[in-house]
Amino acid sequence: MPYNLVGRATAGTIPITPIEGSSLEAWLGGTDNRTAAWVRATGFKAKAGDVALIPDDKGGLARILLGVEAGGRTGLWDYAGLPGALPAGRYAIDAAIEPADATRAALGWALATYRFDRYTTMPAAEAELVWPKAADRDYVERAAAGTALARDLVNTPANDLGPTRLAEEAKALAKAYKAKFSVLVGDQLLKKNYPTIHAVGRGATDAPRLIDLQWGDPTHPKVTLVGKGVCFDTGGYDIKPSNGMLTMKKDMGGSAQVLGLARMIMDAGLKVRLRVLVPAVKNMISGDAFLPMDVIRTRKGTTVEIGNTDAEGRLVLCDALAEADSEKPELLLDYATLTGAARVALGTDLPALFSNDQQVADDWLRCGIDEEDPVWRLPLHAPYRSMLKTKIADLSNTGSAPYGGAITAALFLEHFVSPTTRWAHIDLMAWNLKDRPGRPEGGEAMAMRSAYRMIEHRFGR
Repeated sequence: MPYNLVGRATAGTIPITPIEGSSLEAWLGGTDNRTAAWVRATGFKAKAGDVALIPDDKGGLARILLGVEAGGRTGLWDYAGLPGALPAGRYAIDAAIEPADATRAALGWALATYRFDRYTTMPAAEAELVWPKAADRDYVERAAAGTALARDLVNTPANDLGPTRLAEEAKALAKAYKAKFSVLVGDQLLKKNYPTIHAVGRGATDAPRLIDLQWGDPTHPKVTLVGKGVCFDTGGYDIKPSNGMLTMKKDMGGSAQVLGLARMIMDAGLKVRLRVLVPAVKNMISGDAFLPMDVIRTRKGTTVEIGNTDAEGRLVLCDALAEADSEKPELLLDYATLTGAARVALGTDLPALFSNDQQVADDWLRCGIDEEDPVWRLPLHAPYRSMLKTKIADLSNTGSAPYGGAITAALFLEHFVSPTTRWAHIDLMAWNLKDRPGRPEGGEAMAMRSAYRMIEHRFGR
């Protein structure tokens, strides 16, 4: 019984009736007087998310009324408030809904059953939903499992999820889908020419590493995913204030997204040759940590002056992107919890999308709307490249002005990708600041389902 979704109704299954506010009076007029009086007495107005529990003659539940948005389209989160709110029992949607609506309803329910209970006991949702008849069960389970993987990884604190453990999680995923797996650790990174990953992570006792997962038919188009895996970010010698470190276990959120997305792709058997690269480090302070004003030579050969050790994410990504780009993939995507500037511009729910390809950007934006997993495009504004100039190296890892930080970070990454490679970069929060239906406070998958749909539409199954 994955995600509290069950195969069939049984005796005692309780119907859930979705209803718009404008249709409430008509529905009440068609039911019995006792039920209509009860619903009116509870003050139920069928606003989106409102719930009315209607009793039967024996003191049990006869029906659930659920307020939904006007317009007839089932939203992803319409049913997400129910699993934790309804008493134990089996429920079924009492309405004819289209396949896409049925899939969204089931997925919203499934996502709402997620619990991160590694360290404490948490009450599990006991309400079960009968699969809506037209729902795409495979997709729902695939998306829910990918989301749970991403959430679990982000939620796990750095004492239990450092670079070593992150590599073990990726290895387990590779084994489950018969993918090839390799990892470069510590000084192997220098021997294989990944100097910026080594520089950022060498100050930690848990050595830096580059995780590499490869899967799929070699004749299929190559899709490469790169995810920032900074398992904790102190800021280095440009140390963060204490309150700035409180969520820094989530600084590997980019790696969590690409591993969750990779799980979805492999589980569906999409017609791609998949590669996943995760530079995994802790950015710590020690006698061997990199310093402000150091100059580091990258895998591409570009020299970078360290304007700030807290701008480490772009450093670990640049070597991984250079390697990914060398294979000329059909599509290259990277995810990173990269800048506060993106959060200032777009808030915490909306990942920033940068791309050098109009069609990729358009496809991702459209899939984001369709999947209710949105992104918002920001520009790769070329004149801002001048802010990355420095007198003693090819690039600085920080902008020379306190403006456009998300853009200058994206421009830094763009330097390591060929203009002919279709590339997109996601700058995301990977974290919910508060509980909402189906979206608990803590680690979150963002721009993952929409990327899956984009890849599925582009390359097929």
